[in-house]
Amino acid sequence: MSCPTLLRRHPAVDAVSDAADESAHRVRSFLQGLRDGDAGSAQFARFVFVGGLSSALYAVLFVVLDGFGDQPANLAGAIGSTLLANELHRRLTFHADGRVSWFTAQWEGGGLAVVGLVATSLALALAHHLLGDTTWQVNVLLIGAVTGAIGLVRFVALRAWVFTTRSFQRG
Repeated sequence: MSCPTLLRRHPAVDAVSDAADESAHRVRSFLQGLRDGDAGSAQFARFVFVGGLSSALYAVLFVVLDGFGDQPANLAGAIGSTLLANELHRRLTFHADGRVSWFTAQWEGGGLAVVGLVATSLALALAHHLLGDTTWQVNVLLIGAVTGAIGLVRFVALRAWVFTTRSFQRG
């Protein structure tokens, strides 16, 4: 037989347990809102996440193919990461897989990515002109900075143009 005092919980334990449950519920609600919400802040958080994944793919391709030269490695990285990013933006960031076809997302999102490719190509050429040969680390950091700046503009364009509800009529 158990001692009756061991069967009763102390009010302080109940309060801590309730606070922990409430905190866990808030965290779950916040994360669910980030995953499922269509508010601009939730879309931007998913956009940044997808950008990180596609940038990692870009960096891997750039480093692996850098032996062919900076510009070919940049082109291959841009193509691979753009294909991945456009599809993840269509499905995950903007929840538009039912409204926008794969081809439309690649065509329109890829058109926006061309601006990034031109900017990164110019940045690499300028760095090569000013600094001579640079390491792959310097090149990846330069490309990351340029891509980050362009990414902010790209988010607005994708949200307003490619993955908007109006795209349902086009897709």
